[in-house]
Amino acid sequence: MHQKQKDLQLQYEGFLKTPFLWHGKGVFDLIQFETVSNKTSTFSQTINKKLRLGKLVERFVSQELQQDNSVDVLAENIQIQNDKITLGELDCLLTKDNVPTHLEIIYKFYLYDESVGSSEVDHWIGPNRRDSLLQKLTKLKEKQLPLLYSNYSKPYLNELNLNSSTIKQQVYFKAQLFIPLKKQEQFSTSLNNNCVYGFYIYPKQLKLFSSCKFYIPNKLDWLVEPHSNINWSNFENFKNDVEKYLLQENAPLCWMKKQNGEVIKFFVVWWS
Repeated sequence: MHQKQKDLQLQYEGFLKTPFLWHGKGVFDLIQFETVSNKTSTFSQTINKKLRLGKLVERFVSQELQQDNSVDVLAENIQIQNDKITLGELDCLLTKDNVPTHLEIIYKFYLYDESVGSSEVDHWIGPNRRDSLLQKLTKLKEKQLPLLYSNYSKPYLNELNLNSSTIKQQVYFKAQLFIPLKKQEQFSTSLNNNCVYGFYIYPKQLKLFSSCKFYIPNKLDWLVEPHSNINWSNFENFKNDVEKYLLQENAPLCWMKKQNGEVIKFFVVWWS
């Protein structure tokens, strides 16, 4: 297995192990789709071009769905257009136990910041404060899911002998959540506490970990479960590398190897 396939394999395994952000009917009454297949952890597809993380996750979901005998995928990544203007995309149309379903696929990283908004859902923001859980849920509810009922979607549904009035709508929403350092939090909403993967810190807190080793994975490897089989940096080199991200107002996801061998995930944020 060459390196690219090894990387894909680790990314796929990390994706599979990521919990759903909620179970059943969750925030905004959005219903979570969950497969019940005996998943194989081997990713067998070939990906020849560089994909953004969201598009890579869609390929991973496609592989997972293929292993569920109750699921028949009808179409994926359906571009809905008005003349040459793209109105949006339906991620996946499938049948599960012969019931037609429109599925929107989401994989996100959110940090908990109590200074944002007034409710628990409001507090979850993207690492660079450019998006939020609330924005994503609102977009799903008001734009992405209603697209199924647009007149412009009818020709695509007709090709598949589907009628929008008989199609269920669900989401496939996985996430990794990060909370402030030393904060103990159990969330009262329907969000899944098992999605908490680690913490985030401000630059001034870096010195607390000066005796540790560090690694900054690329964006696609944000999916990967931390492991020791990489080239670790010492604190000074890591601090210099982090500063380059922070100057560009980018919050890197990092791995830390403690002196006891424990490996953990965390973000360093620029917005302190």
